[in-house]
Amino acid sequence: MATAKSRKKSNTSKEDLLHHYREMLLIRRFEEKAGQLYGMGLIGGFCHLYIGQEAVVVGLEAAAEEGDKRVTSYRDHGHMLAAGMDPKGVMAELTGREGGYSKGKGGSMHMFSVEKHFYGGHGIVAAQVPIGTGLAFADKYNENGRVTFTYFGDGAVNQGQVYEAFNMASLWDLPVIYVIENNQYAMGTSVSRSSSTPEFFTRGEALGIPGEAVDGMDVLAVKEAGERAVAHARAGKGPYILEMKTYRYRGHSMSDPAKYRTREEVQKVRETQDAIEHVRELLLQGKHADEDELKAIDKEIKAVVNEAAEFARESPEPALDELWTDIYA
Repeated sequence: MATAKSRKKSNTSKEDLLHHYREMLLIRRFEEKAGQLYGMGLIGGFCHLYIGQEAVVVGLEAAAEEGDKRVTSYRDHGHMLAAGMDPKGVMAELTGREGGYSKGKGGSMHMFSVEKHFYGGHGIVAAQVPIGTGLAFADKYNENGRVTFTYFGDGAVNQGQVYEAFNMASLWDLPVIYVIENNQYAMGTSVSRSSSTPEFFTRGEALGIPGEAVDGMDVLAVKEAGERAVAHARAGKGPYILEMKTYRYRGHSMSDPAKYRTREEVQKVRETQDAIEHVRELLLQGKHADEDELKAIDKEIKAVVNEAAEFARESPEPALDELWTDIYA
């Protein structure tokens, strides 16, 4: 990953920088609140936070167009928010309430929004990769010009179904962008110990799929790479691989003590590579905003997140007969 000091200066507009800042800050504050609610026992089961990786989804959503699709793994709350899903509905689903996107029955790992073209977070490692490939197949069949962003992590890269999907996508020139969110540790094993070839963007070479490594802690670099990948896929040239070199600050899930890395390592990334701080500095240095304006944005975002948490608390639990809806008999 490139450090903040080595990043290029931005010629991005004030409006775009502020939008990226707001979107990333919303994800971080939302995830911090989710962590609090989990600690209070209001969120049960598994809960995988996206703190540290915000630039990946925000940058790629900036490169997407209306109608493009996305599918991801269980570390999915950030993807939902970046896609435009309502924080209230997301938080209510996390707490198992009726007002959630899956009526409180799906929880953290099983939320969908057909309206926002978000086709779920999936709990089985790499299971979303063939699903995303299938979504892209439908787009090609329907000749609608859409692309699908299929997200998965470094821990999923070595799964066999990934390469089966790669092969079909390349064979049929499907408009799919495979986004590898390489946060370095998968569930808790360093990529240096789990992968014989850690340069994941090269994994499609044998199948003729181009790829590139991207500084996933720099939202502007992510957006630029996303635009290249989208142009490739939308032009009918087939799939593209983007390996996002990113980093999560928290454990794999809320139950992970993360003893496989040092506090000093995490702190160093926070201090030198944090995606939100990078954009904050660009805003201040470019005189696009001052400290008071940025504090006001943070206050505004916190209010949105607190409102979502309150909505989740007040929303009732699903009725018992809801168990029988949305299922096949």
